[in-house]
Parts: sequence; C-alpha cells; structure tokens
Amino acid sequence: MTDDPFENMLAQMDRAEEYADVDHGIFERLKHPERTLKVTLPVELDSGEVEVFEGYRCQFDSARGPFKGGVRFHPSVTQREVEALAGWMTWKTALVDLPYGGAKGGVICEPKELTQNDLESLTRRYTEGIRRMIGPEVDVPAPDMNTNPQTMAWMMDTYSMYEGHSVPQAVTGKPLEIGGTPGRVEATGRGVSLVTERLFEYLDRDLSDATIALQGFGNVGSNAARLLDEAGANVVATSDVSGAAYDPDGLDVAALGAHVDAGGLISEYVAGEYRGNADGSTWDNPDQITNAELLTLDVDVLIPAAVEGVITADNVDDLRASAIVEAANGPTTVAADEVLTERDIQVVPDILANAGGVIVSYLEWVQNAQEFSWPLETVNAELERRIGDAFDKTIEQYDTKELPDLRTAAYTLALERTAKAHEYRGLFP
Repeated sequence: MTDDPFENMLAQMDRAEEYADVDHGIFERLKHPERTLKVTLPVELDSGEVEVFEGYRCQFDSARGPFKGGVRFHPSVTQREVEALAGWMTWKTALVDLPYGGAKGGVICEPKELTQNDLESLTRRYTEGIRRMIGPEVDVPAPDMNTNPQTMAWMMDTYSMYEGHSVPQAVTGKPLEIGGTPGRVEATGRGVSLVTERLFEYLDRDLSDATIALQGFGNVGSNAARLLDEAGANVVATSDVSGAAYDPDGLDVAALGAHVDAGGLISEYVAGEYRGNADGSTWDNPDQITNAELLTLDVDVLIPAAVEGVITADNVDDLRASAIVEAANGPTTVAADEVLTERDIQVVPDILANAGGVIVSYLEWVQNAQEFSWPLETVNAELERRIGDAFDKTIEQYDTKELPDLRTAAYTLALERTAKAHEYRGLFP
C-alpha cells in the first residue's frame, strides 16, 4: 500500500462508496481538490541570509460553505500531503455538520532552526502569498502542526493591513486579546477525550483505570492526556521526538505536562532532568521506550497524536491495543485498517476523533462575525454537544447499515452530506 497520504484518503473514500447513497458522477468529483496554490517565499533571516521557502494552500471543496483548515510548518510538508489534509478537513466538517468546506496550508521549513523574528517574517510572507484566496467568507486558516495563536495573530494582522481595517474573523485560533475564544487551544485534545469516553460507553466498558498510550505529547496529546487522566483513565505511556516514557502503573501526567510546558523533552524527563517542578518534588522515573515500542503496548486504548502514516502493514500485526482513537490526521494506512477490521479492533477515525479543533474554530468565527463572545463553559458545552452528536450518528450508521468499521460509517455520512450539497447546487455554468 502506498505511503502517499492523498492515495490513502482516496482509498478510504473508495471503501465507503458502496455503502454511501452518492451518485457516482458526484463521487468522482469529490476526489479532486478545487484548487491548490504553490507560493515561493523569499525571507531575509536574522542571520542576514535570504532563504527561499515553499508553501502551499489547497482548497478542496466549497459545496457546504467557506473553506476551513489549518496551516502547518514542517520539513516534510508536500503538495500531496496538503491536498490529503484538505480532503480530510472536507469530510471532517461535513461529519460534524459545520457549514464549511475543507482546506489546508503548509510551509516547508524546520521551525526549530528559525528565530521568532524569522517565523514572523515567514508567516507574514506566506500570508501575503495566499491572501488573494483567503478571507472570512472564502477561506479561514487556523493553527496546525508547529503553528499557534501567535502565528494566527501575525496572519490576521497581515491580512488586516491589506484590508485597511481589523478583520479578526479572517483566521481562527487567535489569542484571546484579538478575538480568540476561550477553549480553542485545548479543543482538539478535549474532543479526543470526549470521543474516547463515548467509545467506552458504547462498548459498555469503564474508562476508570483503563490503560491508555498516547503517541505524541504536543498540544493535542498533552491536553487529551490531562483530560483522560482527570476522567480516571490510566495514561501509561506517551512520547515526543526524543522518545517515549512508559510506566505500567501510570504516568504523572501533571508533572510531565509541567516539564514539557517548561521546554523539556520526554527523554530528559525519563532521565530525571526535570523542569517545571518549582516545589522541588521528585517522582518515580518511568522507563524509556521507543515510539515504535509505544505503538505495540498491551493497552486498552492507543491514541496516535503525532503525524500521519504511523500504523502500517509493517507494524499492525504487532499492535495489542483493544481500541484506537485517531488524534492525528491520517495515522492509519488503508492496508493496516483492513487488518484492524479483521481483528475487530475498533478505530475511531481522525475525521471524528480530532474534530474538536474545527468545532471551536467555527464557534470563534461566529463570535467574531457577530462581535460577541461566549464564556468558556458555553464553548465547551457546545463542543461536547456537537462532537457527541457526530459520534452518535456515526454509531447509528455503523449499527443500522452493519458497516465493516467506524471509519466507513463516518465517511458514509460525510460523503452523503457533501454530495447532497453538490446535488442541490448543481454545476456552473
């Protein structure tokens, strides 16, 4: 099976076609992005050198509303990856019933090698490069891998300078002081936690003391770990680029979070080089394992929360988790999916599990448009209502149509909703 994320997405669509009530002609249209822009970004760095970066913005499908999708800064960004992610955003927004189409952007760079000034210059240059195809009613960017509220502030400011007035609804995921919404930063991780709780209710199992391994302890993984820990689950392993920490008795999630928030790596935490414990306290050292070993731990739930394509035909036979909740985009290849279905391992797909971020981005966009704001309690309650409703409808589709897996159920719903929008709108001209 190909490692191409776009081919992976198309294969996921193909698996759902026979179950979805979608005209074949419209189905074929849904396989092609509407447009992809490639931009060349010369930036003068703090070092005095001028480096030329490449960036992309893909707008996949606008039948249901304006395009919506994040912007990532990463060395592995490719046009195909950005197009796949834009497609996944299309199905995600349809599944959770938001009035959006899908988009995604990316810049090929290594953020760790750039200063804060370099990142600002690169962000502003990228925003200028794509500004003719974005806007509050057209395409609304948001944070993604290696981007954050500060990145969105620069994007919003750059867009606003060209408009001649402040346009907060041009992007979401902004700082609170310039139109951001409380709850946005932890929204994706909160959604992962809520979906995991729903899965256990559906399986008639108790989440208390369930063992959970999270691959990835960035914004999504760390918030999901904290919330699941608070819900009584036992987070036994997590990881970052430096390696993974494992403790069968459960990690001290709060201490690990404080260490990472202070700039520490998991490998340092395992070695006892703690940061963030201002009171001088100590705790038992977990074991150091590799990211590959983390994936094969005997746990109740595996949550891949890093990059795409980590569960493959090469390692799927070694997986021992009872269920998988996909916090990352596209972490499971189609070949691995087929094996997991045969083994009756429930997989909550990415387009459902990590939809919390885009749900709260939508709430931020609505608040900006109305020049009105909601308290955190309202935002979190609306997130829980919307992602819970999407989970219930996915389960209903899975059970009533006797579908092979939850991913097919989710895709069936998303494809039918998007196709229906195309049917009503027709073809122009």
